Formats: sequence, C-alpha cells, structure tokens
Amino acid sequence: MTMLLGLFLSALAMTLIVAVRYLIVSGGFALATRAHAPGLYAGQDVQIRSELFWSLVSAAIYGVPAGIVAWGWREHGWTKVYTDLHAYPLWWLPVSILLCLVAHDAWFYWTHRWMHRPKPFKLAHAVHHASRPPTAWAAMSFHPIEALTGAVVIPTLVFVIPMHPIALGVVLSVMTLMGVTNHMGWEMFPRRLVNGPAGRWLITASHHERHHAQYRCNYGLYFRFWDRLCGTDRGLGDFTAKPAKSAKARAAAGDPGVAAGGEPSRAG
Repeated sequence: MTMLLGLFLSALAMTLIVAVRYLIVSGGFALATRAHAPGLYAGQDVQIRSELFWSLVSAAIYGVPAGIVAWGWREHGWTKVYTDLHAYPLWWLPVSILLCLVAHDAWFYWTHRWMHRPKPFKLAHAVHHASRPPTAWAAMSFHPIEALTGAVVIPTLVFVIPMHPIALGVVLSVMTLMGVTNHMGWEMFPRRLVNGPAGRWLITASHHERHHAQYRCNYGLYFRFWDRLCGTDRGLGDFTAKPAKSAKARAAAGDPGVAAGGEPSRAG
C-alpha cells in the first residue's frame, strides 16, 4: 500500500467514524428530547437539515487530520499515545484526561471568543448561530473555518500529552457528549449539580444556553474558569425564553454580526 493510499484510507475511515458517531449520539439525544419535551423541535425541520449538512461537512474536516495522525502513529510511531497501560503510573491516566480537557477548553474559549468579533463571526461563526434555538443536531454545525479550528486540537495534543487509548477515548466521549447535550434545549443533569458547587465551575446546557441567547458571554466548553476569570460569565440561561430572531433583537442580545439597523457591528 502506498503512503498516499494509506493516508487516504485512514482519513476516510476517521471521517466515517466521526460522522457515524455524530449521527448516533445526536440522533439518540434527539429521540430523548422527543420523549422528554415533545414538540420542542417543532417547526425546525429546515434548520435541522441545515445542521445535518454542516455537521457532516465538519465530520470530514475533523476526520482528515485525525486520520493522518492515526496513520502516522500506526506506521511510524508518531504521537505520545502509548498502548502499554503500565508504561506510565496508573494515576497518570486520569491526570492525562484532565490535562487534555483543560487544554482543549482553553483553546476553545479563546478561539470561540475571537469568532465573536464581527469579521470572523460573519465569515464563519454565524453558521453555528443560525440555529435559533439550537437542537441536538447542532453540535457540529460549523462553517469549515470554524470546524478546522476544532479539528486540530486533539490531533495536536496527542503529540504533547502522553495518553493511553482509554484516556483518549474518555476525552473524545466527553467532547461528544457535551457538544450534543449543551445544544439540545434542555438540561439533563440534576439541578442540585447544576446549581451546586460543581455547577459553578462545570459547563452544562443551562450555561451554554445563555451564550446562544446573548452571544457575548459564556464562551467556554467544559469549565467556567476562563469565563469567570475574564468577566464573560453571565450565569445560567433560561430555556423558556424565546430566541432573538430579528436583526434588531439580535443586536440587542449582543450578536456581533449585526448592529441595531442590521449593519455589521464594529464591537468585539
């Protein structure tokens, strides 16, 4: 097998894995939403089709770098992924998971906040915020530029942080779970967790809902650390509130892509 063919097949396999994972997890939580809150997604068929389209495009963008890195690890020993569970102390397994999540969260916060500046928002991030309100299918509904900023994170971190496949699997599972559940329109975690001490530092759907309602706050992915440190944490959202639709309403909510008159805003 030639190198190019090997790279192509690895990238194709990873793309299919990401796409199928998305369809299964998002589809599962869409069904859970139908059971938990019947009619919540009523009238959003066109939006959901758009979310599916952009998410499947994103699956390819996520799959290509992951496939290249997987091929390099398998063929040439790239990355710091190790298969011998005892190559590092067992305590390193949870530590590596936490380090990866913390690094991913920091990258996400700052790239996400940058994408809420007027030009990047109009160019790319507006695709994600076109879901008003988002559904369980919106987890990967990104413009290709935004998808690329997310696709490089884990493939880069495995060159920096020694990780066992178990740890990598946990990180990818958390990433997938939070990406879907934070957009599905209701809170699956118990209120005692969300409103308790842990909820002051962990991001769930209640926290991310306010980001989609007000735009200029709650930029984090897993943890509220950067939002609290940088003064962008606005607390938990309200799932009963109606999403901003008009340009005027969106500007009032803080959408950086529009001003009150519908023109691009220069605030950022």
